[in-house]
Amino acid sequence: MSDGESDFDPEAPEEKEIGREMVDESTGLGSVAAHLYRGEMERMVEWRDRLDTTTNWAVTVMSAIVAYAFSGEVSHAVILAGLIMGTVFLFIEARRFRDYDVWRSRVRVLQENLFANALDPSAGVERDAWREELSEDYRDPSRNISYRGAFSHRLRRVYLPLITAMLVGWLFHIWAFNPDETLLESASLPGIDGTVVVAAVGIYYGTLLLLAIPLSAKERGESGEAEHGDLE
Repeated sequence: MSDGESDFDPEAPEEKEIGREMVDESTGLGSVAAHLYRGEMERMVEWRDRLDTTTNWAVTVMSAIVAYAFSGEVSHAVILAGLIMGTVFLFIEARRFRDYDVWRSRVRVLQENLFANALDPSAGVERDAWREELSEDYRDPSRNISYRGAFSHRLRRVYLPLITAMLVGWLFHIWAFNPDETLLESASLPGIDGTVVVAAVGIYYGTLLLLAIPLSAKERGESGEAEHGDLE
């Protein structure tokens, strides 16, 4: 490594605030940054579309199952099957969210520290070591949020309300279609006692509530590249 490269300090004021240079001077770096940002934005939008597709399918399938369950003398087990389907979509979406977050994190770093600095140099940059962090991310790409964190986020944002609505529909179904029976009697399935069914559903929902609790400020949306402000 040459002396010039070893002396490079990405946190030096003239190096970290390169947005100012993009506006004040016509540089090759500005052109490169523009192409880089466009490429990262395209990837982010592509993965956002994949997330939306999974969510749309989950809403459509779960809604169709509930509608079918109330269309006639249909067993409440159909709604329980819908809960399983929704959980499968949740696992798929959590995995896709981790990939989406990789591109979104890079876009946010560029927006906060490069383009925002170009528009208003007086405000400085959000993170002094942003160039070093972004360089490391390109040299050794890795996901910024754990699977548990992604699962928790998508559960809170989308699937917990959907699953709660399905459970309310399930309770209403077993009451409306069997008004003369107790809850435990109505919840029974062929070969399975109602107590077991209700207990299994309660454990399932309680587990989801626990998993929905964020374990870090990043998962709550208070800090970090993966959660800047309000994460979509």
